[in-house]
Amino acid sequence: MTAAALELRGVSVGYGPVRALNAVSVEVPEGAVVTVLGGNGAGKSTLLRAVSRTLPFHGGAIGSGSVSFAGQRLDGLSPAQVVATGVVQVPEGRQVFARMTVADNLRAGALGSRGGRKAAAAALERVHDLFPVLAERAQQRAGLLSGGEQQMLAMGRALMARPRLLLLDEPSLGLAPMMAARIADTVRDINAQGTSVLLVEQNAALALTLASSAYVLEVGEITLEGPAGELAASDEVRRRYLGVVDEDAAADASRAEQAVPALGRWSQ
Repeated sequence: MTAAALELRGVSVGYGPVRALNAVSVEVPEGAVVTVLGGNGAGKSTLLRAVSRTLPFHGGAIGSGSVSFAGQRLDGLSPAQVVATGVVQVPEGRQVFARMTVADNLRAGALGSRGGRKAAAAALERVHDLFPVLAERAQQRAGLLSGGEQQMLAMGRALMARPRLLLLDEPSLGLAPMMAARIADTVRDINAQGTSVLLVEQNAALALTLASSAYVLEVGEITLEGPAGELAASDEVRRRYLGVVDEDAAADASRAEQAVPALGRWSQ
């Protein structure tokens, strides 16, 4: 078994009186891509905030349970200290500094990272290799980039901190299918270079092709978990998240609908 890089154990989170997560346990093995699936309001973003320690900025708090990374407890650290351990989040919604240039956005991502200028230069080279368009548009304001390019910038800015674990919150949200596929390919490249990934997504088809294991989160609770391939083949996941119709059930329903007019004619 590969050692777990990230471990959430029985984590419950509330926003005031509202319970958003209830005794959630998730593991991300070192070097793996793990996805958490779920619809709007399932608690996916809350889960990532519990790891990155950004819950207080949203009025939330961990009520019970623990979060640890590489054997170190995170739940008592500040967000900056969490980044220093190697855990970096890319928030939902492509939150870039719109009035700053692409280059300045990337420099901001390196603030507080270890290794000094040499490490920052190596990180920038890596980002430009992954996202050549960011090198081409280095002096352009981030707010003028397309949605897909802003997602690349948000991911590139996170990579400037040289994370060991990258937290991705809905990276395909609002993107055209072709751009979402490009982002997925980049996630594969990032992982292949040694960075673990915890991905939360509504796009289950995309997420399950990227991940080795998956969790389904519904109304703050884990309802399914296992290897991504097994969940992708699960009738429940296929029906609820992949839009696959149960053909036998559909045929039964069709026959039932056709029988109703026939019965009506015989009763007249």
